[in-house]
Amino acid sequence: MSKPSRRPTREARKEHKTRMQAAQRELRRGQAEAGLRSWPTSGSAGVVNRLCPWQTQAEEQSGREEAVAGPMKAFRALLPGLVKDLGKIPDVRQPKKIKHKLTVLLLYGLLSFVLRMSSRREANRSLSRPVFLATLQELFPELESLPHADTLNRVLAKMDVTQIEQAHVEMVRRLMRNKKFHRYLVQKCYPIAVDGTQKLVRLGPWWDEQWLERRPESAEGEQVQQYVYVLEANLVFYNGLTVPLLSEFLSYGEGDPDEHKSPQEHKQDCELKAFKRLAERLKQYFPRLAVMVLLDGLYPNGPLMEQCRGYGWQYMIVLPDNCLSTVWQEVEGLRPLQAENQHGRSWRGRRQQFWWVNQIRYEYQNNRKSLAVHVVVCEESWEEVDRDSAQIVTKHSRHAWISSEPLRWDTVHERCNLGARWRWGIEISMLTEKRHGYQYEHAFSYTWKALKGYHYLMRLGHALNAIALYTKQVAKQVRAMGLLAFLSLVRETCANPWLSRSWCQQLRATPFQLRLE
Repeated sequence: MSKPSRRPTREARKEHKTRMQAAQRELRRGQAEAGLRSWPTSGSAGVVNRLCPWQTQAEEQSGREEAVAGPMKAFRALLPGLVKDLGKIPDVRQPKKIKHKLTVLLLYGLLSFVLRMSSRREANRSLSRPVFLATLQELFPELESLPHADTLNRVLAKMDVTQIEQAHVEMVRRLMRNKKFHRYLVQKCYPIAVDGTQKLVRLGPWWDEQWLERRPESAEGEQVQQYVYVLEANLVFYNGLTVPLLSEFLSYGEGDPDEHKSPQEHKQDCELKAFKRLAERLKQYFPRLAVMVLLDGLYPNGPLMEQCRGYGWQYMIVLPDNCLSTVWQEVEGLRPLQAENQHGRSWRGRRQQFWWVNQIRYEYQNNRKSLAVHVVVCEESWEEVDRDSAQIVTKHSRHAWISSEPLRWDTVHERCNLGARWRWGIEISMLTEKRHGYQYEHAFSYTWKALKGYHYLMRLGHALNAIALYTKQVAKQVRAMGLLAFLSLVRETCANPWLSRSWCQQLRATPFQLRLE
């Protein structure tokens, strides 16, 4: 005899849906009465689930042209300076054997990531299609010829690929100089989030001597793994725009230099060491830039904060409950003496209560050094409908940060909500690069220099797309149809004979001013 089904019946599901809808209406009514502005959830919210809005072929033609025009205008505004910087990179090839200019090769690799090609094979197969190639050459006359992806791989394996990142930095510096991000600064500082992530992992110790190594335990016993880990730095603005900026690769050679130690005893490179190198390069690229560094709970330590202060940078660092116990003891001891240091407000539909303690003496390196830190805690609550019970329940969360500057009631919102809370922008950016077409975890090459070169081109392509998607014209279309649908529409339109030569020429000749939303 079969067991009775545990799944709810159709009537039970309908009743549950009705109770959910009633609870949602009651929640929205309560929020309106309390003056709490509801905030849209992430995902597909706001994207209309409907049939294609185009009724005729002429409407589709016009819609596709409008979709392509937005990002292409942004690319055309950014490309001249970028191509000029890429053209300054020395060509390491033999002059008599050169078939494609180095600028053409790098532009080909860049467009492969802008158009989200999943591999070198797909780039060869797709970009060489006559219609696709003709459209790209009309939109980008700098693409004089079409190289093979393996040609780009061989060139990246020989050239100084760090100069690609330098061209990337020059592009961002021009945008800063033109004050494109001026409206989104946090206390007149550029918010830069830093976080690390794994890029590649393979079994066996034979891939490359620069790859990091680990020996995890498994059912088959100890296995040797080599992996690539990268520390990323992004500009993260509170309007949602996240612009890739710098990458620092962790390598085996940056670890313990003692050659007499075995691989098991070798102390490998880590995020904290990589942060020191990345911060040095960031200071060299932007020596006078006002920076606010946003870091997660791995980074609250004395030498790192001392380095940031030496560079004149501000910082907001996540402070976990189990980290810096002496600082937490000072917080609990000084909080009653600074009872006036609190501020309440609502933000994004949540009720927030901030309290902070300034001027805490933090000693490190066996009490030989000390510095003053400031700790702020945000305790917030909000209501939402529980999906299981269909009842309105109250949720709570708590966040704590170390601040480089003393907190006040008129600065706590900007530093915490518009600065520190938007550190998650770099995590969303890395998720986009891994899962939404940029193939962050794909091995475009196993040669160390070429691997880094492809990574720099990918980050540069992502930066171009991120800026284009936040221009006013494109942002409006993305809200209407969704991000992935919009990007797919642009790629399909370029790959098929929708765009005439005269239209492409007119688009290139039209002046465009880059304006972010």
